[in-house]
Amino acid sequence: MVSGDRVSVIMPVYNAAAWMRRGIDSVLQQSHADLELVAIDDGSQDESLAILQAYARADARVRIHQQIANGGVAAARNAGIAAASGDYIAFLDADDWWHTSKLEQQLASMRASGALVSYAGYWRVAEDGRVLSRVMPPSHVSWRDMLASNFIGTLTGMYARRLGDVPFRAVGHEDYVFWLEQVRRAGGAVRVDTAEPLAWYLVRERSLSANKLRAARWQWTIYRDVEKLGLLYSTLCMCRYVWHALAKRRRAS
Repeated sequence: MVSGDRVSVIMPVYNAAAWMRRGIDSVLQQSHADLELVAIDDGSQDESLAILQAYARADARVRIHQQIANGGVAAARNAGIAAASGDYIAFLDADDWWHTSKLEQQLASMRASGALVSYAGYWRVAEDGRVLSRVMPPSHVSWRDMLASNFIGTLTGMYARRLGDVPFRAVGHEDYVFWLEQVRRAGGAVRVDTAEPLAWYLVRERSLSANKLRAARWQWTIYRDVEKLGLLYSTLCMCRYVWHALAKRRRAS
């Protein structure tokens, strides 16, 4: 094991008792064992906290941070980042899960390339277990590439702590805004070079991202109000965004 490769995995948890064990197990069973799971209970009203406490008693790598009240995923992730002690930060929502060698392969890829931000392919799966699609993003992306589409699935994204932490903002597409900034700061990001995806993303029926019109409005707001792009460039980026969204839809069908 290479010194300085401790990974902090940030997991927001809110009423996730029905499915969170699979995600937690996928973290604790990683072949790269130098990690901590920073679980943020975001005011859950089910058995989520009790489940986390049981895991913490069984494995000292599990650390629990309790939010006073439900503040949303952005605030939960920010609390997790603030509490993290690792050299790298990775994210996993409570309903998603990883391949057992995900962190090992990702760290090796970052060491080999010198990248400060990396990501991987992933499977989209339905609640009944059906595989909906395979998402394999480009081998590398720049900030300008990211303006066309969010190529980094947060369940696969990881950054080196020496890049610096940035907060998640409570806006639509907060994941996208976060990775836009980190890729800009890092000068680019690379995909883990594997033949198969390294994670599974659960597509829930009531997913916020399912509303396409709302997502488009969020995207426009990001271009104009967050990235401060001019009207012409924002329009060009929006056209690219729509093209990529349609291409993703065709590949998934």
